[in-house]
Amino acid sequence: MSNLVVIAGGAAMGSSVAAHLLADPDFGGRVLVVEKDPSYRLAGSALSAASIRQQYSQAVNVRLSLHGLAFLRDPGRFLPVGEDPPALGLREGGYLYLAGTETGAGALRRNNALQRQEGAEIALLDAAALAARFPWLETGDLLLGSHGVTGEGWFDGWALLQLLRGAARRLGATFVADEVVGFRREGGRISGAVLKERGEVPCRALVDCAGSGGAALARLAGIDIPVRAKRRSVFSFSSRNPLPRCPLLIDTTGVWMRPDGEPRPEGRSFIAGWSPPAAADPDWSDDDPASREVDWELFEEVVWPALASRIPALAEIRPGRAWAGPYDMNLADHNAVIGPAPGLENFHLCNGFSGHGLQHAPGIGRGLAELIVHGRFRTLDLSALGFLRIIENRPLVEDNVI
Repeated sequence: MSNLVVIAGGAAMGSSVAAHLLADPDFGGRVLVVEKDPSYRLAGSALSAASIRQQYSQAVNVRLSLHGLAFLRDPGRFLPVGEDPPALGLREGGYLYLAGTETGAGALRRNNALQRQEGAEIALLDAAALAARFPWLETGDLLLGSHGVTGEGWFDGWALLQLLRGAARRLGATFVADEVVGFRREGGRISGAVLKERGEVPCRALVDCAGSGGAALARLAGIDIPVRAKRRSVFSFSSRNPLPRCPLLIDTTGVWMRPDGEPRPEGRSFIAGWSPPAAADPDWSDDDPASREVDWELFEEVVWPALASRIPALAEIRPGRAWAGPYDMNLADHNAVIGPAPGLENFHLCNGFSGHGLQHAPGIGRGLAELIVHGRFRTLDLSALGFLRIIENRPLVEDNVI
């Protein structure tokens, strides 16, 4: 039997799986990472808003974020990063969720109990406390805010991708510019992966880290996962008015914003976006340029009005560049699908992160590596994210989706 593990997709998630596999002294195999676009021009890892939080409604996500935070603070604890690793640019500015209804405030309180139980330092602030801490914030309609005191913020997503990729290559992973287009099956196993350019290669296991193409790849193996690629537009702008201690803010409207870069004499830059309701959520396609266009009307009609209402100092801004990126949404419950596919014990799914994939890449990569090498999760128990919950219609619903 081949000792080769094929990883379809070489962005942050695929590179993390590769690096953690090869870092495990019990592995003893080879790793081939197949990436159809080595420039990562359309990869979610490169186009992400690159933020990290512990404010989730499911414990497994809090744990993955705490592991991701430890990795961002000191990646050399976990993987060989070389003598001059890229700076990950972690800024622990915090997240701030706002609630203006009793229903919203109740959800923040319930989630806060879970988050604190898992070791996250999250504070609940009433309207008066919000006004005192963030005097630039309009609080008249607010009941409660949930603020990450430490361990939440943003980082350089491109640098994380390069660090993980570099670690994998340093440990011996082979990266090829190609695409997995088929499989050879023998009973309940994948015995070979068919590459578009190189033909068939025998393999011990295959990991689907194909991002926006992950669901299509799974279908080639006869697996239907409820994951669809959606488009998210991110807008940049600058303001001359200072917003001291500005966190990543999630407004009651669902509009979010965060600082971007360091303050300059001419003002501060920010990025912002919005998570639309399901009925208005546009699809993304790597092959259709029209589906990848920035929705500029979204900024003018939704994002900026919401921000100017919540933060009067942003009534006057200077719009900047914008970009669109893929957002791999699990329509079943907004959580990732991790681990073996049904009926194919060595075909591992790694899909549908619904906006929190990049921050969880270190923990997911380590977990999948442990599953492949040892047959079980050892560092973090990710079994709650398995495909069985989809088959049995037991959704693990994540309420805090951005």
